[in-house]
Amino acid sequence: MKMKVKNLLTYSAVLLISMASCTKDLELDPISQISNQSFWKSEGDVTGALNGMYVRLRTQAIGNLFAWGEMRSETMDRSLAGSAGLQVFYYNELDRANVGLAAGNGMVNSTWQGMYTVIHDANLLLKYAPDITYSSDAVKNQILAEAHAMRAYAYFVLTKTWGALPIVTDPTEGYKPDVIMKERSSKEDVMKLIKSDIETSLSLFPTANFKTGRNMWSKPAVHALKADVSLWTGKTMGGGASDFQVALTSIAEIEKADVALLPNYASIFDYDNKGNKEILMAVRFQDLEAGDNMFANLYMSGAYMTSAADQATKDKLGVLGGLPIMSMSKLARDQFSLDDQRRDATFIEVSIPKAGGGTEVFASVISKFSGTVIGGNRRFIDDIVLYRFGDVLLMKAEAQNALGQDPTEAINKVRNRAYGANYAKHIYVHTSAANADEAILKERLLELAVEGKRWWDLVRFNKAFDLVPSLQNKKGKNHLLLFPISETTLSLEPKIQQNEGYL
Repeated sequence: MKMKVKNLLTYSAVLLISMASCTKDLELDPISQISNQSFWKSEGDVTGALNGMYVRLRTQAIGNLFAWGEMRSETMDRSLAGSAGLQVFYYNELDRANVGLAAGNGMVNSTWQGMYTVIHDANLLLKYAPDITYSSDAVKNQILAEAHAMRAYAYFVLTKTWGALPIVTDPTEGYKPDVIMKERSSKEDVMKLIKSDIETSLSLFPTANFKTGRNMWSKPAVHALKADVSLWTGKTMGGGASDFQVALTSIAEIEKADVALLPNYASIFDYDNKGNKEILMAVRFQDLEAGDNMFANLYMSGAYMTSAADQATKDKLGVLGGLPIMSMSKLARDQFSLDDQRRDATFIEVSIPKAGGGTEVFASVISKFSGTVIGGNRRFIDDIVLYRFGDVLLMKAEAQNALGQDPTEAINKVRNRAYGANYAKHIYVHTSAANADEAILKERLLELAVEGKRWWDLVRFNKAFDLVPSLQNKKGKNHLLLFPISETTLSLEPKIQQNEGYL
């Protein structure tokens, strides 16, 4: 014991002497086994960095993209297992203290730091990749196009969530406060960067082809992002008709690509049908590459399942797995008609007999993104879809309607696939722009439920305070359309000020 104390004191003394001998301001370069100077040497290095950027995006797609884009909407509610960490989202009780706490089995951590690591990776590629020798200019341009697209997408997600943001366009390689600590720039300046990156990306793509798997940025996928951005700025930032026309022009380019609506809606999300023709951009999840994603919190475990369910329901559920923390709300489920194929492909209701006769709903389970069974265990490793053709068609209808054009054809293409033989009962007939907006917003609920779109749809259509029960008594408190900035972020970035309206 005395020897350990003596050694500790000796070590401490040496450490103090070493510290005293350092330069006065202690500005020491960080030590790394692989520096940027030694890494960026070959096309293989760049390809590795590119793949790493997509892995970083996957860490955000595990839960954060769903939390930011869906969980505050009217589609979500607690399930049998419940979770106080998640209910602050769908009850809209977020504040600076609870927004950054890890929740949902650690899959949600609503700070922006994680998405900024994706931006950092894109910035590294944009700084170092141009100086490498490539097998062809097409390879170089493809890589740079994907990096610009990723940075645009990341900033778009962040500004929709928090508004004004620190703009970082160089990799964070130093440690000096003036380099790593930045004030927020206006959402208008952030959007200028997003649109600039999109245009640069589109100009660089050597072809309009998809990569195998459709889980890396492509020219059609960036056109989907451009349409999405244009609808956002057109409706929430005063862009108006010019932005809506930009959206339609990009959608016309997508329609020339190798895309189509799949006849079987459920098959879009099948584990063994990744990269199908409806997908424009997805985040890859694969066995041995990634753990389960957020949808493990939306299924049914054996511990919570009831034996009173009928065999047909048990057959639909198949192998149980995950933990039922959240489910689709009754409000959302009741909007699906029984002849809509999207109903069973989105959720399954577990009904049990009532004492006085009839049945009642015991629980509901999200069937979309329910993964696959490997070795007798359910694994939630479906790709997370960022953009697909069904979404694009409804964007088209939205832009057309905003321009005073008839959106009937685009809406009915989506409905035709959804209702099949019963389509004649559900044909959309255009009467007015207001009615069309209502129809499009509802169609987006039915078509895109739990795909991380609904909250931002409600904000874009200015309907959050009308349609989200937990917000209906809070009209006028428009600061709630943005997320609060977490204590973690505020403590790490002292130049950042809290969003107005939050304590």
